[in-house]
Amino acid sequence: MASEDQIDLFSLAEVAAPAASASFDPSQIPTSARIPIPPGTYASMEEMKAHCDQCQRCELGQNRTHAVIGRGGLAAPVMIVGEGPGQTEDETGLPFVGKSGQLLTKILESVQLTDEDVFICNVVKCRPPENRTPTSAEADACKGYLMEQIRLINPKIILLTGATALKGLLGIKQGITKVRGQWIEQDGRFYMPIFHPAYLLRNPSREKGSPKWLMWQDIQAVRAKLDEIRGT
Repeated sequence: MASEDQIDLFSLAEVAAPAASASFDPSQIPTSARIPIPPGTYASMEEMKAHCDQCQRCELGQNRTHAVIGRGGLAAPVMIVGEGPGQTEDETGLPFVGKSGQLLTKILESVQLTDEDVFICNVVKCRPPENRTPTSAEADACKGYLMEQIRLINPKIILLTGATALKGLLGIKQGITKVRGQWIEQDGRFYMPIFHPAYLLRNPSREKGSPKWLMWQDIQAVRAKLDEIRGT
């Protein structure tokens, strides 16, 4: 869960960042968190990946094996935002491919959500040491990348897995257990906080009211909302 030193890192209302000055040099973005990432900086995910692969906007870049950008459909109607890469993700450069990712895949497949339907990414693109929670400074340094991903993918539904994503994108400080499964409409998108798959692995019971049972209700609601948006 997010530590107390984490603050409201950013909100979608802040997407309208100050205009870059005439001397703004996009090539400097990976060098320092003081360099802004204005909306519209990247024309594609590949362009953004090139910056993330060399990024030193925070100390996490010093020890990464791979920057973990995202995977899934580049026009996906559903985006899943996690916290940060783990060891397997750092080694492969892909998000949610460890045990948590395997469970997430099963959850999505249970309601026929395909790779083209979903884009998966994280608040920070480099692995925090020992898989600790990202600090507010680390998440803030990476926020422009995430905002550009949201702009490029333009999802209708965003699922927030865990407190870091919930706090960062919506400014909600309540625990996931209190707000999971609730739709929050903002900026023309539908957000839903959900349990992180790692939490489900630690709580394997499928009895009514258990985290896994609640996740089943939530993912069915996501499927129904997507069908509603598509008019199917």
